Amino acid sequence: MAENRNDIPVYLFTGFLEAGKTRFIQETLEDKRFNNGERTLLVVCEEGEEEYDASSFSAPNVFIRILEGLEELTAENLSFWLKKDDCKRVVIEYNGMWLLDELYSRMPEPWMIYQEFMFADAGSFESYNSNMRQLVYDKLKSAELVVFNRYSDSIDRMTLHKIVRGVSRRCEIAYEYADGTVKYDDIEDPLPFDINAPVIEIGDDDYALWYRDMSEEPEKYEGKTVRFKCRYLKRKRVPSGSFIVGRHVMTCCADDIQFAGLICKWEDAESIEGDSWHVLTAKINYRFSRAYGKKGPVLTLLSHEDCEVPEQPVASFY
Repeated sequence: MAENRNDIPVYLFTGFLEAGKTRFIQETLEDKRFNNGERTLLVVCEEGEEEYDASSFSAPNVFIRILEGLEELTAENLSFWLKKDDCKRVVIEYNGMWLLDELYSRMPEPWMIYQEFMFADAGSFESYNSNMRQLVYDKLKSAELVVFNRYSDSIDRMTLHKIVRGVSRRCEIAYEYADGTVKYDDIEDPLPFDINAPVIEIGDDDYALWYRDMSEEPEKYEGKTVRFKCRYLKRKRVPSGSFIVGRHVMTCCADDIQFAGLICKWEDAESIEGDSWHVLTAKINYRFSRAYGKKGPVLTLLSHEDCEVPEQPVASFY
């Protein structure tokens, strides 16, 4: 991201306690390629066993502020600390138990996240994901790089890979061994359906993946024919000759279940019974729709048939 002269660049490091954030930030601030003298505010939102050694930084230009609790994370405090020490950029070691929205809602207006990294202990990450899924998802959703520390070949790399890819397909994944060796993830993620088939068949377990892929790369689906199981919904604001199709999707946990719907055109749309399940075959075109208020995937019904409610009516990524 190119820097704007008015922005205050923020370098955000997330992860859970003892995940390796402090060590990485320490090494980063010791590196003259990153720390060449620019006055830097380091905001520490949790204290672990490791402490910062400011005497080892490549320049005496880092001003450390340690927060005692979330109540100290305010726009007023952040602005005051930045101005007091005349800092031009910010490094944040974020508390893994705090949601990122708490930070985003409290950052001063000119502050801008320039890079975001997540750190995790490879040996305990699966347990964190099982027991604190919402917090794990929260840290993965916008990370540009996920670093698994203390990795060894005895740890199932595919399990870690799937957890990350269930949230984000765009971030890089790195595995750091105890000796400092780093390997980057090169596992391919083929889609679980054939996008080049005359009719793309979306399985009951694949709706969430397909919906996300279509949303991220709509041009791939232009003019394609797709078949999937979905609910039909009728809503007053939907244009005449159209209705809504889709399924509920759980991204993280039960609290974030949302209906992932699409507009479908059909000349007999007024005849459908709302909130019913069907197997839909439709053609996809990426175009403007008043229902979206912008361009989006618009389906044209080719055929359909009634069906039973799926065993798992709520689709998910994992």
